[in-house]
Amino acid sequence: MSALVADNVVTGYGKQKIVRGVSLAAEAGKITCIFGPNGCGKSTLLKAIAGALPVWSGTTRLNDVTLSNLPVHEVVRQGLVLMPQGGGVFPRLTVMENLRMGGYAIADRQLVERRIEALIDQYPSLARRRRTAAGSLSGGEQAMLSLARALVSEPRFILLDEPSAGLSPAMVNETLERITTLTVQGIGILMVEQNIREAMPLADRLYILAAGEKRFEGSPQDVRDDRQVMDIYMGGA
Repeated sequence: MSALVADNVVTGYGKQKIVRGVSLAAEAGKITCIFGPNGCGKSTLLKAIAGALPVWSGTTRLNDVTLSNLPVHEVVRQGLVLMPQGGGVFPRLTVMENLRMGGYAIADRQLVERRIEALIDQYPSLARRRRTAAGSLSGGEQAMLSLARALVSEPRFILLDEPSAGLSPAMVNETLERITTLTVQGIGILMVEQNIREAMPLADRLYILAAGEKRFEGSPQDVRDDRQVMDIYMGGA
């Protein structure tokens, strides 16, 4: 079974250390969630795993392949893709052009087009607006576009940075349902979320970070209630 592992990862921005020796593991076909207060290093950790930030020390790997400090396109070719907070769509590009960007690391352009056509049928609202600029889509449609774009490279793992951010309650439910469906296909999900109550029931395993360090690791059943989560945030139980 495929496994994505971060081992004692240290990283940050400039000279500022943000992530301080965090280790975690995510499995294929399962949802692993990272919770924590704002500024604790959750997004920074995802960026380092995805190759968007350098790993100062420690290692990241997908199965037996070391990912640490590989260029982003090489990380994508190994089967890992990051969906950044807010989706990161290219607002001036059309829906189809955005989807093609999801296949930028694939040399066979005909293969990319075939994958896009197969994917877009699963997203009717995108199919109807394939020539529309992504910036004119609703927040929910942009979230769907970002998720579809992430799937073009047929990843083994998707890193999701707060996929529910800015969405209506209905779109939060739809987005999380689509994410859950991906695990049935064997795709592993490593997800940062602030919406603990919605994400917790979906998680197979969870980690809680605070001040750049791992404070908790376990299953959702190991967490009694929201008060325990807040205690962990503050350095308690």
